[in-house]
This record gives sequence, structure tokens and C-alpha cells, in this order.
Amino acid sequence: MYKRLIRSICCAALTPLLTLPVIVMDAHAAIDGVEVSGVLTFTAMEANIDTPDGGSHLMWTYAGDSGLGQYPGPTLIVEQGSTVTIVLNNELDVPVSIVFPGQTGVTAVGGPGSQDGLLTREALPGGSVVYSFTATHAGTYMYHSGTRPELQVEMGLLGAIIVRPTGYSASSPRAYAHADSSYDREFLFLLTEMDAIVHSTIQFEGLSALDSTDYMSDPLFVYWFINGRAAPDTLLPTDTPLLPAQPYNSLPRMHPGEKVLLRVIGGGKDQHPFHAHGSFQRVIATNGRLRESTAGAGTDLATDVFTIDSMPGQTVDAIFEWTGKDLGFDIYGTGPGFAHTCSNGSCPDTSPSDGFDDGTGAACYDETTHEYCPDHDKPLPVTLPDIQEMTIGPFYSGSAFLGKTGFLPPDHTSFNPTAAFSFPWHSHAEKELANFDIFPGGMLTFLFVEPHDVTIP
Repeated sequence: MYKRLIRSICCAALTPLLTLPVIVMDAHAAIDGVEVSGVLTFTAMEANIDTPDGGSHLMWTYAGDSGLGQYPGPTLIVEQGSTVTIVLNNELDVPVSIVFPGQTGVTAVGGPGSQDGLLTREALPGGSVVYSFTATHAGTYMYHSGTRPELQVEMGLLGAIIVRPTGYSASSPRAYAHADSSYDREFLFLLTEMDAIVHSTIQFEGLSALDSTDYMSDPLFVYWFINGRAAPDTLLPTDTPLLPAQPYNSLPRMHPGEKVLLRVIGGGKDQHPFHAHGSFQRVIATNGRLRESTAGAGTDLATDVFTIDSMPGQTVDAIFEWTGKDLGFDIYGTGPGFAHTCSNGSCPDTSPSDGFDDGTGAACYDETTHEYCPDHDKPLPVTLPDIQEMTIGPFYSGSAFLGKTGFLPPDHTSFNPTAAFSFPWHSHAEKELANFDIFPGGMLTFLFVEPHDVTIP
């Protein structure tokens, strides 16, 4: 342990200061991944990933058809009822495999260069195995190595599977067959952690050197990832050439009134309390099964949570909505220069004695702007300080209102080109908001609530 402590101190001392990137808005209504049709070929191979503190770390990865190792492995988008067949070729110098939690009837056929492992058929160095299963249930799943998973998942051999329900329509998507699971946009949050000393030991001293230590039984995690990236790299575009082995970003964007589906996967060894600022999240499914009391009941067992407790190996599907309701002011501003209408201003008040208009139902929201109409034309209830007296954050547009920009001090630049409202989405374990003890970083991204007239791809 003393040797390990010295290594950690040395590595941290060489860590450069974190700098925020220029934010390039890049997000999609659907999750980036591989639409599965026909046979897929995976290659287990080495690759290096980059961390925002300047680190470069050896990984064992699944490479898809691009031939480039990536962390995590390719996200597979599958239609319910279809057959998934993966040929795994092994270029590593250790046996590897794939298991598919939540899937039934998985077959694993290996030719020369394969062996029976503890959990499944394994590909020896230079060998291959063919895995196949039928995706019988819609939902969110993961796949990972079944060979020494305590080590090989840490080294990067894992990925996500999204199974679309029968009859899925991109124009009116659902996570499951029931209408309660409908959404407008979806985003993947594959949560993992990394012990850098494990990776450097394998890279510079070999696997046998690692096996002579207690590193696996006494892990020291120093990086935390969303979709294989640590903040602020989570905000860089998908497939940025700056991160060739980390193709997937994590930048949720939405308009007021839309429903966002969070697909959260606990891909590592630790629990990660994933918190989405701005509103509660309604958990509708766990481990690829809808939270319903009986078949067809919908999400009658769904729960509203402040933070999603993402457990190792668990998947959670949750719906997030943001409307500006009950903020108490017009999010689009009032007075000259802010003229707009709210076509559905009449809402029922179910508890008038409480002093608030808690109007419910679709009639409370404007069909165009999705504004909460009872707050239309209400001024901001505070007086903002002069620009010289304010501490300006990097995502402040110069205005307190959605879609509006304003003056910034001469030495400030906003990372918020669309004047969106930004909310941090992050792990609620503070140690996980750092890159090798450098804050901010780690398991952190931002939600951008965009004005209605901004097009989100």
C-alpha cells in the first residue's frame, strides 16, 4: 500500500490544471449507437483513453466495425424480437468473452482457440467465439466480459444495449409497449469508475505483477465516467477527433414541456447516486422491466426520486420533465422586447386556499412555447445586481430569461450560445466530481433547456 500511495501522489502532482472546453451543442433525440441488422463483429483489443487532466490510460476494449477500440464498447440498438449475433475475435493476450445480463437463451459457439469459462465460452488469444440471442424484452441493458469480470470490466470491456419495443416509431417513441413510457428525447448515462494504478500496472509491469498486489481487493478509484468520458469532456461533441477511443458524449438538451428519457446503467463496481437538477425523475423501469403491478397496468408502480441510486449491474429508466412551473415568474421575460402570448392561460386551481395557482392538465401550457401560463407576464421577483457586482458563471447568457442574451463583462465569454437554462447533472458523491482529485470533473454533465425556437437535432 505504501508503494501505491507514492504512485498516487506522484501522478497527482504532475496533473495539469483543468480547463473548460468551448461547448459545441451536439445532441440527438435518439441515442448514438449501432442499429443492429445482421451479424456484428467485435474485436477485443488494446486502446488508450484520455482524461481531462492530461492522462492517457491503457484500456481493454471491444472494437466494432470501425476497427478502433472504444470505451465503452459500441451501444447496440436492437428491435424487440430480433436476433443478435456477435462474432468476438480476440487480439488481447488474455482470454475474453461477453455475457448479456437480462437476455435469455444466449448461445456461445467457439471453434479452435476457445475454451469453456466460468460463465460462458471464452476466446483465447487469437481465437473467436460466436454469441447469439433473441431480444425478447424491450428495455435498457448492458453487456460485459464474463472472464474475470472484476478485472476486465474495470479494464473497459463493457457496453450498452437498447431494445426498442415492438412497433417502435421514431416520431412517437416509447421505451416500452405502454403509453406511459412515451418520451420526446432519450439519453444514455453509462456510469463507470477507474482505478488508474490497475491500468498502469498492467501496462508497464504486466498482469502477473498486478496479481501479486492487493489492488483488485482494495481499489482506489480516481476517475469517474459518463459514457466513457470524464467532465468536462462529457460536453464535447460525439465522435470528436480529440477523443478517438471515447466516441459517446453526454449532453442532454430539451425544450420546456418535453419528456426526456434517462437510461442509466451502473457499469462499474460502486454505487453512483446520479442527480438531475431541475426537477424530479420518475423511475418507470428497472433492469429492463416496467414498474407495473400487472401486465398492461402501465407505470402504476413508478416512483418520483430526487436522485437515481444507480447500483452496480443495474439499469434504470426514468422520465424527466421541465416546464418552469411554480418558478413564480415568466421564463421568457416581461415588458418591451419580450412580447409573446400564452394561448392557454386559464387553468383550474385545485387548492385555492394555499395562495398558489397549481393548475393541472395540458391546458396550463402554451402549445408553442410550452410556457406555464399562470406565470405569464409575471416579473422576476428579485432585482438583479449591477453587472459590476455579479459573479458571472461560464453558462450565464447575460440574461435571466430563456432565449435572451445580455451584457457580460469585457473579460467574460459565455459557453451558452442559445441562452438556454443550464442544470448540472452529476453524481451526488462529491469525490466523484474530480479527475484525480482535481475539481471540477468526473461524473458531471449539464442539461440545457433550450428556447422553443432553437432546433435540437
